[in-house]
Amino acid sequence: MTIDLPAEGVVYCKKIQTAEMEVSEMEERKIGQIKEELKAATEAMLPSFIMAYESDERSGVIKLVEQAKKRLQKLEEERKRIWKLQEYERKYGQYTYICGIDEVGRGPLAGPVVAGAVILPKDCDILYINDSKKLTAVKREELYDEIMEKAVAAGIGMVSPQRIDEINILQATYEAMREAISKLEPAPDILLNDAVTIPEVTIPQVPIIKGDAKSISIGAASIIAKVTRDRLMVEYDQILPEYGFASNKGYGSAEHIAALKKYGPSPIHRRSFIHNFIEE
Repeated sequence: MTIDLPAEGVVYCKKIQTAEMEVSEMEERKIGQIKEELKAATEAMLPSFIMAYESDERSGVIKLVEQAKKRLQKLEEERKRIWKLQEYERKYGQYTYICGIDEVGRGPLAGPVVAGAVILPKDCDILYINDSKKLTAVKREELYDEIMEKAVAAGIGMVSPQRIDEINILQATYEAMREAISKLEPAPDILLNDAVTIPEVTIPQVPIIKGDAKSISIGAASIIAKVTRDRLMVEYDQILPEYGFASNKGYGSAEHIAALKKYGPSPIHRRSFIHNFIEE
């Protein structure tokens, strides 16, 4: 059955439909604004955000509040993980300046070995520090900036491929570590090392197996060493693009080995590492 409305009735219905659409659009805009608010919210702002919107019955807002609660829960879990990661720093808390030491680049066919040394403040509040290999490149870059900003002291040591060939990779690693330590001001009172005991160092040392995943100081050192070396290999890629250093960072990927066989070694290749791949 069809009902024919008078003209004014048709106009009225259209006005109602328009008004409903405007209300809907207004609500969508509001949810969009709330979404942006959540996106911009810092950790400290999340409880206030949840309190402000948890009584809103719109499904979109309910989802945003749930997201905020999950973020808060993850942050709490991360704080607990960091607390556990500070176990060695608490154990040796009688020392004023506790330094973490780690290296990157022992295995690559090309480029230097790089060591990092970091003294973090006792009240360090940096989250997400971990073994650098467990972090994305983007996260490492973010943490590098935060570590360098907040650290009491940080140092980098670097040993060239030629020196590695001369004294071997283990001795070159120790040399890089000693150089990194020498750049710290103030000087450390104790060293937390990733697995090794560094020769020719008089500062007390604590070698920790898989230390970059067990000590926040060693983890921080691994991050600054990794970012420093990766940035350098990207720069080398601009000069020697045929080897793909920007992507392989000097490690022996299939593409890198193929380029090595095709073009021969570059000035930054470790001759003692590549004799299985080329004939000289």
